[in-house]
Amino acid sequence: MTKWVRFRAEGAIGFGTIAHSDIAVHSGDMFGANQPTGQTLQLGDVELLAPCAPGKIIGLWNNFKALAAKLNQSIPPEPLYFLKATTSVAAHGSVVNRPASYDGKVVYEGELGIVIGRTCRNISEAEAGEYIFGYTCVNDVTAADILNRDPSFPQWARAKSFDGFGPFGPAIATDLHPATLSIRTILNGAERQNYPVSDMIFQPHKLVSLLSADMTLEPGDLICCGTSIGVGVMKEPVNSVTIAIEGIGELHNEFHQAVKA
Repeated sequence: MTKWVRFRAEGAIGFGTIAHSDIAVHSGDMFGANQPTGQTLQLGDVELLAPCAPGKIIGLWNNFKALAAKLNQSIPPEPLYFLKATTSVAAHGSVVNRPASYDGKVVYEGELGIVIGRTCRNISEAEAGEYIFGYTCVNDVTAADILNRDPSFPQWARAKSFDGFGPFGPAIATDLHPATLSIRTILNGAERQNYPVSDMIFQPHKLVSLLSADMTLEPGDLICCGTSIGVGVMKEPVNSVTIAIEGIGELHNEFHQAVKA
């Protein structure tokens, strides 16, 4: 298994593989031809960025059996999804501020993220593994009160696309088989979510196949696989949120209730 990160050092953006606190710098294209340069950087000497720059972010709704049962939702025959603005992306360790225009509930949603590695369209489930670059941790932050504010139009994109509402990372893990993994969310030191990927209605390979029938998926695109039970409101003035997935790592962010002047 390899973990890929993207970083800024001395004003330049680079990428490489990480082991412990060492980054082996690479040149070329993370999703194409690349090679190690021989240079090694210390994690503490760089600014860690989101591990890729997605061209689009796709988020799933009602993709876990346990949550569907709790909400009395039927199992969907096809993926139910929305698009999230790429300007919502935030890096591991960054602070997410409450939008100045919104004073309602803001919730965390710990999720598994799929990162596409090759352009694909109309691929089969059996082929999907060839097009998945790897997996990452996602916090699909949501302005919950906006979702159904207007009874004539569910506002999925708006509720999930405020600046900073899309933290993911800290790395993309390749050669990982997520079926046996669990997603954990820790809020202010207390575990709030701990659910298995195996409960997913549309498993990653199936999901990529079905989405590729709707739209072309391109290198760096991020698919947020949906969340399960345990979603909750971030109520404290400063909220520490960790999304932890074994084999990938831990995504840490803070949500601040008041925007700094």
